Amino acid sequence: MSDETLTTPVAFIVFNRPETTRAVFARIRAARPSTLLLIADGPRTQRTGEAERCAEVREVVAHIDWPCQVHRNFSATNLGCRDRPASGIDWVFSLVPEAIILEDDCLPDPSFFRYCSELLARYRDDPRVGMVSGANFQNGRQRGPDSYYFSKYTDIWGWATWRRAWSCYDRAAAHWPEFLHSGGLERHTEPAERIYWRRAFDAVHCGRLDAWDYQWTLSAWRHQMLCAIPNRNLISNIGFGPGATHTTQVDAVANLPTRGLEFPLTHPAEVAADREADRFRATLSFNEPLRSKVRRYLNAALSAGWHRSAARSAQRD
Repeated sequence: MSDETLTTPVAFIVFNRPETTRAVFARIRAARPSTLLLIADGPRTQRTGEAERCAEVREVVAHIDWPCQVHRNFSATNLGCRDRPASGIDWVFSLVPEAIILEDDCLPDPSFFRYCSELLARYRDDPRVGMVSGANFQNGRQRGPDSYYFSKYTDIWGWATWRRAWSCYDRAAAHWPEFLHSGGLERHTEPAERIYWRRAFDAVHCGRLDAWDYQWTLSAWRHQMLCAIPNRNLISNIGFGPGATHTTQVDAVANLPTRGLEFPLTHPAEVAADREADRFRATLSFNEPLRSKVRRYLNAALSAGWHRSAARSAQRD
């Protein structure tokens, strides 16, 4: 364990997976944040054994053996994949002005914490930058000579942001029709990926898809905010498989290897999206041949009951 203390607050979002939580929490413990904010969703009453798994997860994160101010926001009921992360992050920024955010399946390289902390300080007052990501999906391609580059994509497998950026977040995607009709989708996407984003934004706007992260992308695009992406992947998603809510099938981005950044960081000369990197990412993840994949994804989300039901709404705080 490092003798240094991380002064940037760390928010950790957990649910029902003790093993992945234990692995990620070990990395947080090694970083020794001076402020830790814990967010937990409650169990789904219809899932056998989930209450016990949620309790085990909360026990994992109960053991803080370094000097640390701990805040807890644990829900007694299940709020779901939209409202629990979104309300949890709302709570984080009611307490602190900036934070590093990890979910229970996003295993960070040790250098991730320093990287986030330094970029949070560097771009604290720059409205052009909305977040810092630890994930890199460029398949080993170096984008520019620096430690990181800028992207339009809001990759949230280990990330950091500020209260001033999160204040733009639109949980209900209420601004989606206006954004669409004003040509915003055309301005921010390549033709081949447009169907992906339109289907996703339609689904969260209409309440058919219980997710929070598409709305964050929409909010960043509406407010012209970019994301800093490291030139080395700093996050391995270890949560793919049957225990996951969304990523139930293992695919090419599961368990990506990480490679630590070197310090001091080198910084891009300008704050502008790397269009070549974004085009590659669009081709890799969002292009038109993926239409059937998108349709399967959204249909699976709906049939699995990820949408907000009246019964769930009645249980919420």
